[in-house]
Amino acid sequence: MSDYNESDLTLAQLLKVKAPPAAKGFHAFWQAAYAAVQDFRPEIELKDTQQQTNNWRVMDVHYSSSNDQTIGGWLLLPVDKPPTRGFIVGHGYDGRAAPDFDLPFTDAAIFFPCCRGLGRSRTSCISADPQWHVLHDIDKRDHYIIKGCVEDIWIAVSCMTQLFPALQGKLGFLGISFSGGVGALAMACEPRISRAHFNVPTFGHHRCRLREPTLGSALAVQRFFRKAPKLTLKTIRYYDAANAAEAITMPVHFALALKDPVVAPAGQFAIYNHTNSDKQLFVLDEGHADYARQNEQKKQLLLELEQFFADL
Repeated sequence: MSDYNESDLTLAQLLKVKAPPAAKGFHAFWQAAYAAVQDFRPEIELKDTQQQTNNWRVMDVHYSSSNDQTIGGWLLLPVDKPPTRGFIVGHGYDGRAAPDFDLPFTDAAIFFPCCRGLGRSRTSCISADPQWHVLHDIDKRDHYIIKGCVEDIWIAVSCMTQLFPALQGKLGFLGISFSGGVGALAMACEPRISRAHFNVPTFGHHRCRLREPTLGSALAVQRFFRKAPKLTLKTIRYYDAANAAEAITMPVHFALALKDPVVAPAGQFAIYNHTNSDKQLFVLDEGHADYARQNEQKKQLLLELEQFFADL
């Protein structure tokens, strides 16, 4: 589907969207990046906040990541028993101000890291504004900010294995929007995660992201592309989550939107369509917007996630 308006696509058409060909050496690039952080042993600081919510104790967390970055976040621990499984949960491009307490995993240790420059990991060197964050070092393929964010997720997994060695083989990942796309890039190389969920994931199908009318971070990339097309493509072709999805081997649950003003549905579905492992699809009426059935669909989605991750 080389020329289309994503707003006109039906579900049947979205399920046929193909990603652009992967850049030369795409998977080798990411495998090398993953290998480079596997000997990294993060320094972890935990502080009990004395807060208890929904049978969880809330811990403040900071850990060291690549490029001398310090990543902040939260860790939820069951109040009355040791955790029997664990989750790493990402965030949208606006960062995160608190953990999600409505997840149906009360027996789990749930880690909420904030990727570099965002939320609890803000720094003076990186803009927290999505329109600028997404452009940080976009002229340097090997140092683009999204690569560092993927490394933050890999090292978050290392934190979980370091803190909870008994949970090996019982770790899941959940990513939404920004962290759905970062998560797809990360999960393509991450054997320590057994199951994953991507909700309206971004960074899929770079040609679509550069072409379709959009808001948010994708609009900033489009504007930069108009000024420096070759430079932009030289980098973002290596950050296409749909190309990464081809290497994902764990079961994945997707929640994808038929309409979305921020993340083009064609890009979301390109990631799903190129995932070759076991996968499930929950179709949202809309993404990044309020709509009539939003609360109903959220409840249905949480029930599906409870079932999908029951095998951890």
